[in-house]
Amino acid sequence: MKITLEKDERIDDLEYKGLKIIQNKNWFCFGVDSVLLSDFAKEIKDNSTVLDLGSGTGIISILLSKKINAKKIIGVEIQKEVYEMSKKSILLNDLKNVEFINEDIKKLNKIIKKGCCDAIVTNPPYMKNNSGIKNENEYKLISRHEVKCNIEDIIKTSSELLKSNGELYMVHRPDRLVGIIETLRKYKIEPKKIRFVYSREGENSNLVLIKGVKNSGEFLRVEKPLYIYDKENKYTQEVLEIYNKK
Repeated sequence: MKITLEKDERIDDLEYKGLKIIQNKNWFCFGVDSVLLSDFAKEIKDNSTVLDLGSGTGIISILLSKKINAKKIIGVEIQKEVYEMSKKSILLNDLKNVEFINEDIKKLNKIIKKGCCDAIVTNPPYMKNNSGIKNENEYKLISRHEVKCNIEDIIKTSSELLKSNGELYMVHRPDRLVGIIETLRKYKIEPKKIRFVYSREGENSNLVLIKGVKNSGEFLRVEKPLYIYDKENKYTQEVLEIYNKK
């Protein structure tokens, strides 16, 4: 099928099972955090209904379409132009079990039945609305800062839409971890697994992967560190495997 690209749009090869993605060079393009989250969430059970909250370009949904055997993956994106672009990536990859909707996640309970989702994945804005330098264009601003939704909105919505024992997978910044855990437990999602991500061994962690389970008992496992680069400033073997470049 022929895909018409708009100005500044490009097709990027994901180098994973033939998948490609359309991105706009002037908007927010996906990074390693989304790739790591898609791998972290690959334990989602077969035949699951999965929500991708704040799906952006659609990178997590697209990668998950080949990493798990999902019944349905639904990406939710509030920015209409970004949503329209992500829909073209579905056509480009001929994905039958992925769809995107243009909606505010705070209104999802009006269009998606409560307690119907087996799993939710999210790579939310990391920066609080009143923090950081805001010199980005509107698309980057919404992607990076809690302008349209904050972490509590995401967790509250996840709790409403997840089944009991449904799973939430998230990537975020370690400096927000205490607040994230407090909010997860406030909405009956128990943190079950955490993995800290480091650029290099010996440096401070700059990302954290979190798995929570709704209505689950108290038990948290902290997994071994994930390092992006080795001493030669090349991808570590684990990251190469995640990128399918082993």
